[in-house]
Amino acid sequence: FSMQLAILIPIGHVALVGTILFFFIEYAILFFSKKELFLKRHMDDVLSNTDQNRISVEVMSEFGLPLNVQLLDELPVQFQERRFNITEKLKAREERTIRYNIRPTTRGEYHFGKTHMYASTSIGLLQRRFSTHEDFTVKVYPSYLKLKQYSIRGVASRDQLSGSRKVRKGMSTEFDQIKDYVRGDDVRTINWKATARRRQVFCLIDKSRLMKMPFDGVSLLDYSINAALMFSYVALQKDDKVGMISFSNTVTDIIKASKSRKQFSVIVERLYNQKTDYLESDYGELQLAVKRDVGQRSLLLLFTNFETYVGFERKLPYFKMLNKKHLLCVVLFENTELKNIHEERGNSIEDIYIKTMADKYNYEKRMMLKELRKSGILSIYSAPSDLSVNVVNKYLDLKTKRYI
Repeated sequence: FSMQLAILIPIGHVALVGTILFFFIEYAILFFSKKELFLKRHMDDVLSNTDQNRISVEVMSEFGLPLNVQLLDELPVQFQERRFNITEKLKAREERTIRYNIRPTTRGEYHFGKTHMYASTSIGLLQRRFSTHEDFTVKVYPSYLKLKQYSIRGVASRDQLSGSRKVRKGMSTEFDQIKDYVRGDDVRTINWKATARRRQVFCLIDKSRLMKMPFDGVSLLDYSINAALMFSYVALQKDDKVGMISFSNTVTDIIKASKSRKQFSVIVERLYNQKTDYLESDYGELQLAVKRDVGQRSLLLLFTNFETYVGFERKLPYFKMLNKKHLLCVVLFENTELKNIHEERGNSIEDIYIKTMADKYNYEKRMMLKELRKSGILSIYSAPSDLSVNVVNKYLDLKTKRYI
């Protein structure tokens, strides 16, 4: 344009000189100055799987003018997050805490890299990077934040989870109100029958390939472990002995039943590293382990999964044998993805075929539940996201009915 309109040439020269001038001004402010931005990341030593975990970054500016900043945190590789950044505006000499949440979907060790902050003035031609010099590795444990969320206590009844039952106050011989005998208690108020019924409970966790199936980015194994953790916490508060067995083609871990104060920490640490191995589960090995290591009659809470009735039918004889001596409760997962198929699919031949297959899978799950009831075996049929609450409610129901 300047070749045709000569008046634009001096305007271009002025713009170029102005840009260079502003460039050096911003460079002097950001790089020649001895002012700093100080960063410090704060987080818990352990993170809770499948929950929103809070990360905080404290920022302190020594600059005497406002800054536009971008926060970039080197998140663990498990998140596969390459576009993470938070844009903020800092006032002169401001101290601020920037917070964000992360939701891990697998257990294990997570390595956080450095925290970076890119600062620029209102000119916006340059950015200066400020970084922390610390790397940080944390463990992601099974979901423990739900324990705080539900605020379960030893004498808490099911209304804390579902709001369905009131707890009577005053002297009571109901099982949920029983405490250990101490000298001076009136022996006439002791419920000897209920006290004698205190049993031990075991979580049996299947780690076979079917437990790798994900829902909302979380595997069925992780949902099971989260529920087992919640269940163990409640059972220990109820003064029951709690143990755990994990298995696939072999029995890999056994935690003897105990009601000691350390038992919950032992269970958490052992559940932390459980992984699926993509093999078929061997219920014969499980039965032998239960016979060998579970002495007295116990509640066996079995977390497993079947997608076909044929696969379930092969395992049913083992369920019946386990249920002979113990009280077996089989946890089956509802495939919530199948619910969306009828809503999302149309009326084409392909869509009708897919809907029919979805109905077949739902029908087979109902047949599994019917066969368990016919065999006198307890069951829980739950959506993965509701599993923890449903398992705890079932356990409290069984205690109320004096099954254990």
